Amino acid sequence: QLVESGGGLVQAGESLRLSCTVSGFSISTFPMTWSRQAPGKEREVVAAPSKTDGSTYYPDAVKGRFTMYRDKAKNTGYLQMNDLKPEDTAVYYCAVDRYAERYWGKGTQVTVSS
Repeated sequence: QLVESGGGLVQAGESLRLSCTVSGFSISTFPMTWSRQAPGKEREVVAAPSKTDGSTYYPDAVKGRFTMYRDKAKNTGYLQMNDLKPEDTAVYYCAVDRYAERYWGKGTQVTVSS
C-alpha cells in the first residue's frame, strides 16, 4: 500500500514536501516514480529514476525545483518541491514498480495560488 501526504494550498514561490509511505514491502530495491495530473490534462511524470545511469529524470517544467529522494529506514519516498508555480497545481501520485506490477497511491492535492 502506498499513501501520499504533504499536499496542500500554498502561494507561488513557496515549498512543499510530499511523502509516500509504503507498507507491505520494502522500497529498498524497487524504483519509485512521482507523477501528477492537472484537471483536464493527462498524467505526467515529474520524477523518475533513469534506467541507464542511476540518475533521476525530471522534465524541464520542474528541473531544478523538484527533488526526489527516499529514506529506506522509514520505507518512505519524498518529493521536495521548491519555488512552486500555479502551473504545478495538480494531484500528485507516487508509484513503485515491484516485479511485474506498478503500485499507485491515491494521490495528494497540491494547489498553488498566484
